[in-house]
Amino acid sequence: MQLIKKIGKYLLGLLLVFAVLLTGYVGYMQLHYYRLPDKQKLTIGRQQTATLALNRSYSAVTYNVGFGAYNQKFSFFMDQGELKNGQKTQGTRGTAFSKQAVMASTNGVIKTLRQLKADFILLQEIDTHSTRSHYVNQVKLVERGLPGYDYTFANNFHSAYLLWPLTDPHGSVQSGLLSLSKYHLDSTVRRKYPITSAFISKFTDLDRCFTMMRYPVKGGKELLVINSHMSAYDKGGKMRKAQMKLLSRVIEQEYHAGNYVIVGGDFNHALGRDMLKHFAHQEKVPTWVSVLSQKMLPKDFVMVKAKNRMQVATVRSTDMKYQPKVNYQTVGDGFIVSKNIQASAVNINTDYRYADHNPVKLEFKLLKN
Repeated sequence: MQLIKKIGKYLLGLLLVFAVLLTGYVGYMQLHYYRLPDKQKLTIGRQQTATLALNRSYSAVTYNVGFGAYNQKFSFFMDQGELKNGQKTQGTRGTAFSKQAVMASTNGVIKTLRQLKADFILLQEIDTHSTRSHYVNQVKLVERGLPGYDYTFANNFHSAYLLWPLTDPHGSVQSGLLSLSKYHLDSTVRRKYPITSAFISKFTDLDRCFTMMRYPVKGGKELLVINSHMSAYDKGGKMRKAQMKLLSRVIEQEYHAGNYVIVGGDFNHALGRDMLKHFAHQEKVPTWVSVLSQKMLPKDFVMVKAKNRMQVATVRSTDMKYQPKVNYQTVGDGFIVSKNIQASAVNINTDYRYADHNPVKLEFKLLKN
């Protein structure tokens, strides 16, 4: 009887210690949680001098580089899925395999971008100082690797140390959107998206935002280029609807002012209902997938459908390593343009060697209003 009491006291003590540690950790996370202000002015590095003109050919690329972790063998701990046979799947990694793996993926991204030779480059999920990417400053690597461009960076993920998964903690994160161009950039502003305020989810969703960049065009108008990364872990798409509403309001105002507008990025939607189940896979459609269709856009804007979108997807599921025709895939990255822009696009097949996304390249001309 005495032994049972001792064991009971010991277990109770352990529970109390665990409760104190858990409460302290939650308090630590809450204390370090904040959102950056809206309409934050950003700095421009290595300013260029060339000016845009009407009826000339230009190009842009959007690429979610997945913090340098997502080579073909990588799976992410937050991603869950289910095969069509009912088998549950879940990613395992909280961090990239190694610093060398991050360097290899980042250098692969730089090599790809050099080959694409775009005038504008929009990158998402690129780290500056994060546990998950072994503190490799990817932004600096890209800036140095592409010397003929200006650059501007907007932070959209800044978190305290996430102690999960216990075997490979995701850690602290500093990450965001990097935008580069070969043309004179007048100004750039960070606009914040609405995100969930749910107690746990707010720590795992990013400080979502989009970057607005204003480029003067000969004749007095402006080209507004937007780099956007919408919410991912958003079952039912509630936050993405609110984010799309804000984005639509902003781009409508710009178009009605006579400007040209390009929105590029990772929309975390299937871009068109026909993309929802188009690609061969053995997984059920993930719960995070919502559809963004043309009818959901402002009337003066067009979703640019890549010429090869039926052959090349832009994003794979990450609840498992990449296996062709097993992972779920869809087209979730691309461009939306105002109707005063002539545009075409192509999805670039990298076979997910450097990220869980493929880049998309836009060719465009600014038409006379």
